Amino acid sequence: MAMLGAFANAQMTMLEEQGFGNLCQGNEKVAKLHFYLQDVLGGLNATVWEVARSEITSTSPTSFGQVRVIDDLITAEPDSTSVKLGRAQGLITYADLENSGLTMNINFVFTAGIYNESTVCLLGRNPMSQQNRELAVVGGTGVFRMARGYAISNTYSFDPVTNYGVLEYTVYVAYVESGFGPLASH
Repeated sequence: MAMLGAFANAQMTMLEEQGFGNLCQGNEKVAKLHFYLQDVLGGLNATVWEVARSEITSTSPTSFGQVRVIDDLITAEPDSTSVKLGRAQGLITYADLENSGLTMNINFVFTAGIYNESTVCLLGRNPMSQQNRELAVVGGTGVFRMARGYAISNTYSFDPVTNYGVLEYTVYVAYVESGFGPLASH
């Protein structure tokens, strides 16, 4: 691959080179992933925690400037006792002065099934009051190395008394299948 320097050539295995070549030639697979996040906003087992806030967060109607870190369980069905697929980990920032809008940087870390040890990375704006919120797939690891695509997010349910929400995600992702990455056998 002429575009790679000597250092990069020394670091890249034959399988990785083949996979990168496939990407450059458009040899991609596509997948539709559908799952649920168990979003626990309070209590002893909270999975969402505030880590920073601005001077105006407490008086802002949109919580502008608040930053939270998440580590939500990913399940196959809306029920928290359904098959566990992995974790959703990352940052959410309240970044809109006028509407309830988040800026999100989330990694779906799969720990079961054919995508075990792979990740899909999302980035974008999440206007919480809307249906079918779209976020960009900007990469991934393992099976999904150099992934691209988009995700549709919806609030499946939310209980304000327990501060427990279930979020539904449908992810459309394109990735290179052949010999690219440590999980090429998947």
